[in-house]
Amino acid sequence: MTSLVRLTPQQAELQERARRFVDEELIPHEEAAERAGGRLPEDVVDGIMKAAIAARLHGGRHAPGHGGQGWSTMDYVVVHEQLGRNTNGLWWWVPDAYNVLAAGTPEQVDRYLRPALKGEGWLSYAVTEEHAGSDPSGIRTSARPDGAGGWVIDGEKWFVTSGDVAAAHIVVAVCAGYGPTLFIVDAGTEGLEFVDEPPFTHTFPHGHPTVRLTGVRVGPDAVLGGLGAADALQQGWFVEERLGIAAHCVAAMGRLLQEAVGWAAGREQGGALLIDHQGVSFPLADSAADAAAARLLVYEVAQLADSGADRKIVHAKASMAKLFASEAAYRCADRAVQTFGGRGYMRTNVAERFLREVRVDRIWEGTSEIQRLIVSRSLVRRGVRAVIA
Repeated sequence: MTSLVRLTPQQAELQERARRFVDEELIPHEEAAERAGGRLPEDVVDGIMKAAIAARLHGGRHAPGHGGQGWSTMDYVVVHEQLGRNTNGLWWWVPDAYNVLAAGTPEQVDRYLRPALKGEGWLSYAVTEEHAGSDPSGIRTSARPDGAGGWVIDGEKWFVTSGDVAAAHIVVAVCAGYGPTLFIVDAGTEGLEFVDEPPFTHTFPHGHPTVRLTGVRVGPDAVLGGLGAADALQQGWFVEERLGIAAHCVAAMGRLLQEAVGWAAGREQGGALLIDHQGVSFPLADSAADAAAARLLVYEVAQLADSGADRKIVHAKASMAKLFASEAAYRCADRAVQTFGGRGYMRTNVAERFLREVRVDRIWEGTSEIQRLIVSRSLVRRGVRAVIA
């Protein structure tokens, strides 16, 4: 297939490996997961994780020395463009961990990162608060010295993805004199409690609970990456997460178009195939243009990141990719549902599931409005040509 996206032979093999994994291990379980509210039997989950490890898809961006695959940014995008083709977040069962853990001490790597990459201990990332969502400067969770070298953490975190199953939580807290700092807090630590388990629109494997920390005591070894290092570490995390979301949205559009075009090309209404009606075919054509443009943008950002380009430009372009791809994916899902008509409104239909699932991609890891703010500021500070070239 001719494409402006050029993959090395190794990346083409990685892409095919990821595609087979999704087709054989994830997609067959979508409907069962939907009917079960996102949950799957333990033996099925165990089988998915073992298959992911056997396919060498676990711990992609982490160093081989830590138990990962050592992927480039391009490798990461190649794989996630495949993982995003399934619904119900089943790709979460591929063992992985937040990239900030790479900044951990050898002891933290051994205790938290290595097990996570083996599928032996989930981790959550607790950033958002009731009054600090898009604006992290509003974080009120605090950490104060306990007088013995450790810290006492107080605060409440919202939408803590995987918090319900995590063995430990990466918590952002403000330390007086240092600023935002990352702490690793073991699940079961005294003073840590779940105060709400909000139901969400999608049916994913893990929940997003509200976690309260009241006088939680941790030792000096709980600090991740150094005091006051949270902002710098999180910028790298946001770039990776936003690019991953954009790649998933590209994948979702590809599958939605395949399903919708397949249906419209075989369904006859009013004496003609659905696809022959412009009211059906033109919206699908618009989505095809969106999908192609989003894919090129995602791969461009990956190439820039791997080339060592200015990290601020990469940050702006990752925001642009997430903005464009997430907005386009929702339009595509909506059009696909309309193409299927009443069938498209059934939860057993992939278009209906994607319509609910891609909606959050315009919100988490920075809303579309925040992405627009980042891009518009970059246009002024970095220059129009640097941002759009």
